[in-house]
Amino acid sequence: MLRSFPWLLAVVGFAALSTSSHVRHPGHIHRAAPHSGKRADVPIPDPASRVNLFIGTTSSGHAFPGVTLPHGMVKVGMDTDSGDNHAGYDANPNFSATGFSQLHDDGTGGSVPLSVFKVWPFANCGSGANDRFEVCPCDISSRKVKRALLADGSPDDAAEPGYFASNLSTNIRVELTATKRTALHRYTFPSSSVTPRLVIDVTNDGQQSNSLPIVHIDPDTGRVTAGSTFAASFGPGQYRVYTCMDFKGVGFDLGKPKEFGTYLGNSPIRGFTDGLQEYTNYRSELGALLGFNQDGGGETTIMVRAGMSFISTDQACQNAEEEIPSFDFEAVRAATRAEWNELLGRVQVGTENVSDDTIELFYSSLYRTHISPADYTGENPLWNSTEPYYDSFYCNWDTFRTLYPLMSLHDPENFARIVRGMINIQQHEGWLPECRGATAKQWIQGGSDGDPILGEFFVKYAAHAVALNVDPEALYKALLADAEDQPPNWNLQGRQANIWKSLGYVPQDLIEPGGANTKQVSRTLEYAFNDFAVAQVAKLLNRTADAEKYATRAGNFVNVWDPDTVSPDNDTIVGMMQPRLQNGTFGFTDPRHCSVNDPTGANCFLFNTNPDGFYEASPIVYSQFAPQDTAKLVELQGGPDKFIARLDYIFDHNYFDSTDEPSQQIPFMYHYANAPGRSTQRSRQVISEFYSTAINGLPGNDDSGAMGSYVAFYLAGLYPVPATRQYLLASPYFPSISFFNPVFNTTTTIIATNFAGNPANGTGGTVFVQNVTVNGQPAPSNCFLEWDVFEEGGTVELTLTDDINVTCGGNSTDALPPSLSTGGFGLLPSNSSQA
Repeated sequence: MLRSFPWLLAVVGFAALSTSSHVRHPGHIHRAAPHSGKRADVPIPDPASRVNLFIGTTSSGHAFPGVTLPHGMVKVGMDTDSGDNHAGYDANPNFSATGFSQLHDDGTGGSVPLSVFKVWPFANCGSGANDRFEVCPCDISSRKVKRALLADGSPDDAAEPGYFASNLSTNIRVELTATKRTALHRYTFPSSSVTPRLVIDVTNDGQQSNSLPIVHIDPDTGRVTAGSTFAASFGPGQYRVYTCMDFKGVGFDLGKPKEFGTYLGNSPIRGFTDGLQEYTNYRSELGALLGFNQDGGGETTIMVRAGMSFISTDQACQNAEEEIPSFDFEAVRAATRAEWNELLGRVQVGTENVSDDTIELFYSSLYRTHISPADYTGENPLWNSTEPYYDSFYCNWDTFRTLYPLMSLHDPENFARIVRGMINIQQHEGWLPECRGATAKQWIQGGSDGDPILGEFFVKYAAHAVALNVDPEALYKALLADAEDQPPNWNLQGRQANIWKSLGYVPQDLIEPGGANTKQVSRTLEYAFNDFAVAQVAKLLNRTADAEKYATRAGNFVNVWDPDTVSPDNDTIVGMMQPRLQNGTFGFTDPRHCSVNDPTGANCFLFNTNPDGFYEASPIVYSQFAPQDTAKLVELQGGPDKFIARLDYIFDHNYFDSTDEPSQQIPFMYHYANAPGRSTQRSRQVISEFYSTAINGLPGNDDSGAMGSYVAFYLAGLYPVPATRQYLLASPYFPSISFFNPVFNTTTTIIATNFAGNPANGTGGTVFVQNVTVNGQPAPSNCFLEWDVFEEGGTVELTLTDDINVTCGGNSTDALPPSLSTGGFGLLPSNSSQA
């Protein structure tokens, strides 16, 4: 259940910080009635106005509400002292602001990533004659202040795509916008600020992990250049990053700094232009402090342009000068918003009988799909290449399931650039990236889940790959490296491939150098799906033998199926994924392990000492993971009726975990038992119970857009099977939804006939798909759409009913979604049997 706070309740109207009516505040929770009238086919001209950036910014959602371009490197935003929001910001007004840093990630776990080179404004450092440079409290603990509050008790913060603003309790107004590699800050100081001052914090990242910091102040221009090395947040590595900051008065000539100096800890040293590593150590705080002349006797507005680079301070300065040459805040803000509007506007929804909350939840979720990974092209310090370089893959384990299949529908050009970047990493490091942050390799959570990402792209865009500058042969070689070559450290990239190839599973009792002896069952299941993705690409490249080889390996998930394991709390649930030893016998992990029902309270996070075989989900949940062959799971679990009963058991006994990715596909699995109405209802109940537009509207981490893309799919009435040409079909939350694809230059519109709104609790209603036509012709299934529909464009019409007992229609076997064991995907000979 969602946590709530007293200050979240009974939120009412408030005075807007910005004059723009579309700007959202943390307390901005719609309770509007559904729209009425004939507006379903009217496009939403400004979808950015439907984005609420504060969703999930407290209670461990870790969502990022600051400013970035789609997949931008710079993500500028507020940091607070909550310690529990890994994107820096927390909407809880009890927390203080500590700075406005230039780089963040969205929705991650691990330690707090990035949050580097914070800027902080001082209106005064003392009163009257005691307002002196030397007494400014520069360190992060001393300088922090609360934000101003609105009448409802929420912080006076505001945000929209391209813009963030906050009023601090010191009467300083802060506004932020950004380009790809440069942030632009605007600070408005009160008239009482005789010497407006700015801190440039060089050493405080999200973990306070700095080493080797440098800072330099140009006394004539005020330009501050700095760099430091910081620890990776989810792995053993480090990264080095640089900034270049310039200052400009708004409406007046700022001139050279009135006063300047570096500080160490809480001790500013007037006139010092340099701070170097010999002045500091791992725990020290180092930075620059500058004071400027006041603009007459009234308010003073100063802009800070912060260029960023992973290469050098010179390149950070060059990035700033090229991207924001004129310090035109409003032009940058408008351009960033326009880029978001173009991207979001490729997906349009009808609004008749749909609440504002639903529209807002959809576009906010779609927005978060495009924050990560980040485009660091030109900022790779590790090697020189003309190919794109992307980072913030945090992690593929989270995002392969829904984020990239959503990109397939409307953003193939960015998807292609990401794939090119992944291939280039493999060419230089030997294996595809799995988890990566700020150029550093991070811990693998499961399989080599870059494989289904490349598979997703190629299955959808093989015919267009060359035109999109993706080399099919290089893509396939990258997949083969993951599938066949075991790296020296398979904790950071690749797979534990040798034992997988020899046994067809990862045994529980194998101790092998190169990685931790953990997650054996969940890695086995993911390796099988990874190989399915390789098979799909091999088929398209006419490598028939390879396709059959990897499709056969994709069936190895059955090797960890123990038919004799019984659920302790329901003896009708028989058969479970379980650890297996090298001699072929099964070990035992309590099926409740890692769930809320686990009597030991284990959570199965990433611990080297966890020998139980599963990562972040229970054996009961992982026993449902074989997207390439769900029909085989139906068979193993006793047929359709018992399969449905098991799914019901998972929900009714709280094994379904809305906070974690292994559960994501479970609501849609009723499709494979010819009960799609149950999928529709379960998926809607999940949205109703766990997701909202509130600041605590995410049940767990957004996980680099994994949760955002998941929610967007559910609201669209679709669910993907990655690296395939199928999308499972339910009903959308809208009377219509359309996807424009710029590569195909086609628009596909799904129309829900008989749409009568969405039941508040997700139960019942006229929401079940009774019949499907594609461009006026009967579809072969009511349970899934083929990718051809989105390639060719046109109209998909769904006839809705209130009867939950709808089926997939047609020939019941052919109308079920494809699976390997029933001949789906055309990968295995008809007489082939799987291990």
